[in-house]
Amino acid sequence: MPNPPEPAQIEALAPESMPESVSVPEDRSLHLPVHGSTVTAEDLRVRMVLACDLDGAMQIDASQVETVGQAVLQLLVAARTEASEAGHEFEIVNPSTAFVERVQACGLAEAVGLSEEEFPS
Repeated sequence: MPNPPEPAQIEALAPESMPESVSVPEDRSLHLPVHGSTVTAEDLRVRMVLACDLDGAMQIDASQVETVGQAVLQLLVAARTEASEAGHEFEIVNPSTAFVERVQACGLAEAVGLSEEEFPS
């Protein structure tokens, strides 16, 4: 599996360079798409960059996830690392069974912040 992107790579698209059609979220919570793929990862990356500019904990709602691909998992690992380094909280909330199983199968539970006690394999 390739290395996750560096935190600086997530910030490569700064808010001032965003097209006007992209709205800035009111808080730092994001909902993962039902099918997280390479195609949906770019939109997720943009939303994460915008959310990183706001104060408070970043919450990622994974309740609707049915499938999640490598690109989305890499973004989650990098975002959690960056949040931790910046002293911000990063939490995945309401993870679906499919999300938990995929993350565990990839050995990324700790890297994305899923507790083995809460979601045992």
